[in-house]
Amino acid sequence: MRNFSGGHIAEFVLVGFPTSPPLQLLLFALFLAIYLLTLLENALIISTIWLTPNLHRPMYFFLGHLSFLELWYINVTVPRFLGEFLTQEHRVSYVGCMTQLYFFIALACTECVLLAVMAYDRYLAICEPLRYSSLMSSSVATRLAASSWGSGFFSSMMKLLFISRLSYCGPNIINHFFCDISPLLNLTCSDKEQAELVDFLLALVMILLPLLVVVSSYASIIAAILRIPTAQGRHKAFSTCASHLAVVVIYYTSTLFTYARPQAMYTFNYNKIISVLYTIIVPFLNPAIYCLRNKEVKDALRKAVLHRCHSSGDIQD
Repeated sequence: MRNFSGGHIAEFVLVGFPTSPPLQLLLFALFLAIYLLTLLENALIISTIWLTPNLHRPMYFFLGHLSFLELWYINVTVPRFLGEFLTQEHRVSYVGCMTQLYFFIALACTECVLLAVMAYDRYLAICEPLRYSSLMSSSVATRLAASSWGSGFFSSMMKLLFISRLSYCGPNIINHFFCDISPLLNLTCSDKEQAELVDFLLALVMILLPLLVVVSSYASIIAAILRIPTAQGRHKAFSTCASHLAVVVIYYTSTLFTYARPQAMYTFNYNKIISVLYTIIVPFLNPAIYCLRNKEVKDALRKAVLHRCHSSGDIQD
């Protein structure tokens, strides 16, 4: 079960979700369907925003970045996860495990910052409508999006720098379905205090600071909405940020519950179930939430589908 290279583990074994063969096949079919639908949903949103001039605004520019991010985010974990259902055990090399961990952390941190940027955008649109176009110009939106990606990948590089320097002498069995920080740190045979401290400090910066931006932005948004005299005006203002708020609540609830709950509530099997929520279910739900709650996106998608159907009909004729 162990391969060693220079005193270090050369590969890990991912346990995944060991069950009976019939249930394995059922779970494989279920998660494969979710995976393919997630790819389709996000690809539709990206292409719709790209091809619809009315959606060439900062709000949808950030939504396009979020969909693009989640296309990669789900590809970091799910293809390997699906393979685990078809084999008794799934082996991953040390380099492959660290690569997966790097991109998973990078994309997760990027999403935290990007959700905060989207909350700030909604704050400007509702609380500073007269200055919105100057405060959130296309150049500012581009810089904010680039900062989200840059900060996420930089923080992941810093975390991995400390995690990869640790020695892993065995056992090499990871009781998870992908290479995550906690399961890896539990396998190290060297002092992990410094790596845990860096992980904690960067988590404060990349999770709690964006969360504070989100909370303060929505506190101002709710206060501004309550000052609108008409119910129709309040509904219209709230509808512009309802979908983003729903995505924020789902994402941060699952993430904080995974990484910030008391140690007494921590079990590996329970942790794996929660991880399925934010690595697979949340990326699957996000496009549906935006499409169901946002009239402009729904209308643009409907027009794109109808145009596609008419084009196909003309070709057949």
